[in-house]
Amino acid sequence: MKFAPWLKGLLAVVLILGLITAAYRWDFSAWVHPQRIRGLLDQAGMFAPFLYMMLMALAVVITVIPSLPLNVAAGIYFGPILGTLFSALGALAGAMLSFLIARYLGRKFMERFLAGHINFCTQCSDYLLTKIVFISRLLPFVSFDLVSYGAGLTKMSLRAFSLATFLGMLPLTFIYNYFGSLFVMSRFLALFFGLIMLLMLFGIPWLIERYDLFSLRHFFQHEEKTQINNNHKE
Repeated sequence: MKFAPWLKGLLAVVLILGLITAAYRWDFSAWVHPQRIRGLLDQAGMFAPFLYMMLMALAVVITVIPSLPLNVAAGIYFGPILGTLFSALGALAGAMLSFLIARYLGRKFMERFLAGHINFCTQCSDYLLTKIVFISRLLPFVSFDLVSYGAGLTKMSLRAFSLATFLGMLPLTFIYNYFGSLFVMSRFLALFFGLIMLLMLFGIPWLIERYDLFSLRHFFQHEEKTQINNNHKE
């Protein structure tokens, strides 16, 4: 059993490398071109909303699939209001799944190195990381997918993550559905800023706990760290 976290961590690395390889080998943007998505939705008939939400969720989980063309297609096909709703629900489902995948495959592995960290105290994580996730959802140049996976590596609750994600993404989702065709963004630029936000998920709490950044340490005192330290002493 003690090897399980390492095996899960190895599986996560294999999946990441597989996605990177796929991104270089195939042009996923052509697969989700708005005209092609509209054709699929026409064929789906009354089930078009469910098909679209499944496609959006898949684009979030498989990070190399761009979601912007899907937003454009939703805005054209469903209109900006319903398009925003279906896009947000589909993206939320994908974000929650990404969160749970990262939690299952990577959190125990990370916790072996960061035991006692603010990110591994549920109350502290919900207090601080909810704000970070919410802000990240408001920024168009941050990878939605990477933040979802990164949050799953912490002890942030799924409820807090879902609420911050859904409320935070609504403004941009509406803009993408209404004006989506006007946005042209480098996928690699979004991934770069997503990595920066991923570092913030761990870096900001670490700075607060280690160096009392902005004199915030006293807001994040938690019993879990004390209990872990006492267990080590025993």
